[in-house]
Amino acid sequence: MPREPYDPGMSAWLGLLAGLVLVVVGADALVRGAARAAAAFGVPPLLVGLTVVAYGTSAPELAVSVSAGAASRPELALANVVGSNIFNVLAILGLAALFAPLVASADVVRREIPIMLLVTIAALVLGADGSFTRGDGLLLLAGLALLTAGQVRAARRAARNGPRHGVHTRRDRDRLLRDALFIAAGLTGLVIGAGWLVDAAVTIALDLGVGEVVVGLTIVAAGTSLPELATSIVAALRGERDLAIGNVVGSNVFNLVGILGLAAVTAPSGLPVASQVLGLDAWVALGAAALLLPLARSGGALVRWEGAVLVFAYAGYLAAVVAIALGHLDVPPVGVGVAIAGLPLLAAAGASARRPRGARAR
Repeated sequence: MPREPYDPGMSAWLGLLAGLVLVVVGADALVRGAARAAAAFGVPPLLVGLTVVAYGTSAPELAVSVSAGAASRPELALANVVGSNIFNVLAILGLAALFAPLVASADVVRREIPIMLLVTIAALVLGADGSFTRGDGLLLLAGLALLTAGQVRAARRAARNGPRHGVHTRRDRDRLLRDALFIAAGLTGLVIGAGWLVDAAVTIALDLGVGEVVVGLTIVAAGTSLPELATSIVAALRGERDLAIGNVVGSNVFNLVGILGLAAVTAPSGLPVASQVLGLDAWVALGAAALLLPLARSGGALVRWEGAVLVFAYAGYLAAVVAIALGHLDVPPVGVGVAIAGLPLLAAAGASARRPRGARAR
């Protein structure tokens, strides 16, 4: 019966292709609608990226992690969150910077990146005992509520102080409706396309005998992060560079406090933390978050060579994950993970110390 293995394989590859097309088209629609809506209401693109776009493009991670936790596949739920955060910083921002240098505004360098770093540290501390309990999940969700309230206040303040075209005429209302349709269509395309991609990629990977944690850290994490990838690259090419950075930073924060928190609350027995996550992956996520701060401080932008550094760092991480999966490398002890995160943290501290008083990121 040679036909049985052939048809599922062909379906998987077609799903990959169709999902990729839908994600790219959806990202373009989302960026167009979000940027126009931000301009109409006087809200900076950075705040749109940190909230509407970031939460919307994290919908695939939310769907995968919560459903995996509820279906008693907690390792996949946690691996998806950790792997997505690593992919977001190293691969997405790295690739976006290769397409066009990403300007880091003062708000990103002074507030948003440190918040992402602190949230990553908090999640690492909560999971250090080997599991995320429902109590841990409630703490994370409380953090999400506080952060969202702060972003809403900042958006209202920016809307009051910034230029506002307003919605006064029927033509303005028609434009606003068009922008809302673009945003809704873009988010829908991103979520559906990413779902097709993840389903197809997992089918192919499991056929090759790859373990669940590895699938979650790599294929599922990259697949569910494709909305962020497409959105950030399209935003960079369209000159909406604050939107590109805000999308990634906001998504990472939402992944940790929102998705991880909800998955821990809804999972029947909480989320156990695999030894590989404690020994390597969580520390790489922390190191990636820390690495972003000194890079963004260097002239106020992520330039192409810094983007290349991030991409090569992700390639090295993938090589380590594959080597562990194949049995060629043991899971590193926690001390090695601390060193991986510690070097970027020291670099971030050094960048802050060298920064002249009163200097602002461009």
